[in-house]
This record gives sequence, structure tokens and C-alpha cells, in this order.
Amino acid sequence: MRRRPLISAALAGLPAWAAAAPGAADAGAAGAVVPASRTLRVAFQSPETTFDPTQTQSDNNTSIVLAQILEAPLSYDYLARPVQLQTCTAAAMPEVSADGSQFTVRLQPGIFFADDPAFGGKPRELVAQDYVYAIKRFYDPRYNSSDLYQFESLKLPGLSELRQRALATRKPFDYDSTVEGVRTLDRYTLRITLGVPDPRFIYLLASPQTVGAVAREVVERYGEDIGAHPVGTGAFRLRSWRRSSRIELERSPSYREVSYRGTPAADPLAQQIAKELQGRRLPLADRVVIDIVEESQPRWLGFLNGTYHWLLVPPNLRALAAPGGTLAPYLAKRGVRLQRHQQPDITMSFFFMEHPLVGGYTPQNVALRRAIGLAFDGRTLIDRVYSGFGVPAQSVVAPFTSGHDPAYRSEMSQFDPARAKALLDLFGYVDSNGDGWREQPDGSPLVLVRSSSASQLDRSISEVWQRCMTAVGLRMQFDVATWPELLKKSRAGTLMMWGYSWAAGSPDGGFFLGIAYGPNASESNDPRFSLPAFDRLFVQQRALPDGPEREALMRRAKDLLVAYLPYKVHHHNVYLDLVQPWTQGYWRHPFMRDTWRFVGPGERDG
Repeated sequence: MRRRPLISAALAGLPAWAAAAPGAADAGAAGAVVPASRTLRVAFQSPETTFDPTQTQSDNNTSIVLAQILEAPLSYDYLARPVQLQTCTAAAMPEVSADGSQFTVRLQPGIFFADDPAFGGKPRELVAQDYVYAIKRFYDPRYNSSDLYQFESLKLPGLSELRQRALATRKPFDYDSTVEGVRTLDRYTLRITLGVPDPRFIYLLASPQTVGAVAREVVERYGEDIGAHPVGTGAFRLRSWRRSSRIELERSPSYREVSYRGTPAADPLAQQIAKELQGRRLPLADRVVIDIVEESQPRWLGFLNGTYHWLLVPPNLRALAAPGGTLAPYLAKRGVRLQRHQQPDITMSFFFMEHPLVGGYTPQNVALRRAIGLAFDGRTLIDRVYSGFGVPAQSVVAPFTSGHDPAYRSEMSQFDPARAKALLDLFGYVDSNGDGWREQPDGSPLVLVRSSSASQLDRSISEVWQRCMTAVGLRMQFDVATWPELLKKSRAGTLMMWGYSWAAGSPDGGFFLGIAYGPNASESNDPRFSLPAFDRLFVQQRALPDGPEREALMRRAKDLLVAYLPYKVHHHNVYLDLVQPWTQGYWRHPFMRDTWRFVGPGERDG
């Protein structure tokens, strides 16, 4: 469950050879960069935050890197569809109590952390206490973790009390106290007890960026600089880091002998990858180089030059890469492969509910948000900015997760400027001074401010917003900042409107309802939406197993979010991945982040 910046878009100044006939494209490839042996090269579109899991602010790219370094007790079968959980550091699947409130995890002995000076030159074995410590860190006020909501709403006994004691006394968090919420039973066994049953909590145990083992000695050695020193038991370790520029990982010499295991889907590509992986030791690559390339043009050219092993195609380049959804002939001739994936995500905008203009719960407040939502042309957004690759959203719950109903219809996706104008007129948002712009009912100025990054994509999105709001007489301005700055502003509650994507981390659609749960305010609930009726539904559905009763509660919760509109959900993304012919094993997983160990750089012919 990760925040993602909107995928960078338009390409300006594309060289003629890259968009010309196939022969011209092939000629341009003559000087292409041949990937270094056993080195994967990847491009990220936005800067990382920090490599301390408690302080990542749910940033997706940072979480992907952490997932290669840290390990959770569970993971997913890489090639299985529908998705299946499997063990990672756990010796067997967790023992779960009948009511879904207690999870007992037994670890494999003989798993070791990557070497680090914090261990004094000695091998450091993974033990159950490392997971207990990792979970407790989210409760430590020192870190003020934006991901605490993933545990806090489950009311793990004793942990909130430890946090409150540290806050009240202003003393260091007490990591040594044994609490019922998370504790060890022996060297290799831990037990997690929830105060609120949740049958789907098991999915969090497959999230290395959240429940990834962390050694206390490492945290205590590096202190405030822990974000630059992630040390885990995973396939890779951090080799070097130039902030907002380049991240390099290398194979961890301490990583145990692991090979692919699982049951691949019937899909031909999954079957092929399974054959390629059979019996091979993981990871396939010795090194991973990640470049931070915020604009789409150099990312695209880097892929065409052979620098990057795969590319998530920027939206405004999709017609060039895959006209009509089919791989362009000049790319097919080069052996490039196209993968198309509908995503379990939402792309949305939100209104800060404590803002005096766009927030609030009165009929007048709600009418303004509904009018803004009805005035926004989501179809134009998909067609012009995302090249038609997107599915209009009816609710906050993403496809492929529980609670998503393909038959559900709502006002969320409607574009009706006439109704928008009627609502504004009815509630007094009229042009009272004759300047061509609507004012507030008391005659004071009405200026909407939507935050944005400086990327070409965000500029294109802002153009759609500007045009739609102008059409109904609403003045809109834009506050431009970097992705990390916007995350900080959002958490501080200093934004009026903003938008990005939420990507599912598991098949549990309840997460998407959690982004409007009152107690998650300033964590996953960026609007700080607070409605007791919604909160009750959220708590009730969380305790139920999947089935008709839970679905009915989730539908009522979705209806409330459509009615009050703290979020205007635009669409669910459809991704196009281009994969180089020499890249082995790449297949996008809908939820899994720790996938790079299955991907190999291969050898390029010629």
C-alpha cells in the first residue's frame, strides 16, 4: 500500500530517429549501450525519501528498494495468478487463530543479515526478536512514522501504551518491555496479537518495507543516519547512494542459497519464466543501478539506447510505443517485448477537509466539492494525458482487491458541468462582483489552489484542471513543489488540494477504505476525513471474513465517500512495460515489491 507520484508523461524534443520509420530507429541503435554483465539498470521517475522503513512516508520507489534489502516472514509466489502467499524467512505459514486475532510465526534458523560494522565482524543470525523490534519502531515517537496506522488501528495490546508513556515522560521508547501485541515465544518464534481481529492481517507479513527484519545494533550504531544504512537479510545490500541521483545495490554475500519455487500461472510468459528460473540460484544479478530520472525524455532515450532493462512507458509516449495497444513495429524488430497490466491502484485528487474553503461537512461545503468533481472531465484526463490507458473509477477501492465491484456505479466518474453550475448557483457560489469568477456565498474571493510537481505530466494534468474549472467559473491556481516536499506539506496539513496514486500492497481492498478512516488522519488519510458513520463501517468490515456481509458494509462505506467526496478518484491505471530482449524473468506483480532477485540482465547478442 504505497503512495506513488503520477507517472511522468509527455516527451518534448524527441529526436527524429526515435519516432521515425523502423529502419531509422534501428540505425539509431547502432551505438546503444550494452548493459554491463550481471548488472541490472533501472530508472525511477521520482527521488527516494529515506531507507529507514519507519520514515519512508509510504513512498513507492523507496519501498521497492527496501524490499530488495529487507525481508518479511512471507512473500508471494512470483509467477502465480491469482496471487498466492508463500514463506520467505518463515519456516511455515503462520498459525492463525480461528477469530483472526493471533498470528504465530516460526522462522527458519540459519538466515543471516548482511555484514555490517554494527555486528563487530561476526555473522549475525536473524531471530524472532528482530521482527518484534522492527514493529515496535513504528510506535517510537522519535520517528513520528506516517505508517503507524497500519498497526495502530489494529490495537496491538501494550504497544500504544508504550508510545503514550514515551510521549508523556519524554523519555526514550522502552523497547525492552514485553507486551502482548508482539512478543517472542523462543529464539525463532514470534506471536502477534491484535486487539481487533483482522483475517487479512497475514498480508502485512508479506510486506518487507513494513514488516522487514531490522537489527537493533544497526539502528543504535547509526542513530539519526539510519536512513542511509539499511541492513537486512535480503538478496541485495546497499552499495552506494547519491541522494536524488543514483542508488546502487549489490548481491549480499550473506544471502542464503535460494532458488525459485512456486506454481506459475497458465500464462505462456509465466511458464517460460518458470523454466528459465528452474534450478537457478537467486538473485540472478550481481548488481542493480537505479538512476533517478524525473523527466520522461531521458528515461525514454535511455531505454532506446539499451541503458535500462525495462521501462514503464510514460503516458504521453504510449501512442509512440504501442499504438492501439500493440507494440510498435520498430520496437518489435529490435526484440523489445510489451507487457500490459491493469493495476490495483487509484489515481485521485483529495480535498483537505480542515481547509475553510474546500473542507467541512455542511451541505454548502459538500456542494462545492461535488460541483468541483462534476466539473472535472476524467475522460479527457485519460485520453489526452494517459493516451487512453485507464479505467474510470467508481470508488476508492481498486480492481483485484476485496470490495471492488465491477458493477458498482456512482457519481465519482461523472462529468456534468451543467449540474456543477447548478449546484454552485444553488448554494450561493456566484459571480457577485461581475469579474467573471465565482465568489464565496459571503462575497469573499474563491480561489482553488491545487498542489503539483513541476513534471511534464503534472503540468498536463494542471492544464485539464484549469480548463475544467474555468468552464464553470471557478478560479484555480497551482502550488508547485517537489515530490518529497509535497509529502511533507500533505502530512502537515498545509495543502488545499493535491493528487497522486495509491498502489495496493495486497489483495485486501479494506486498505483503500482506510485512507478515509478518521484515526489515520495525517498518515494514510491525507484529507483528514472524519465521519463517525464511516469509521464504524470501517471497523465492522475489517473484523469480518471476505464474503457478502463484508461486501455490503464496504459498499455502504464507498457510498459515503461518494456523497461527502473527500477524494475525487479519477481512474485505475493500465501500465505498459517495455522489456529489453536480453532481460530475463521480468513480469510485473500486482502486489509484490521484492521481485528483482528473479530478474537477470542476460547477454546481448552482437
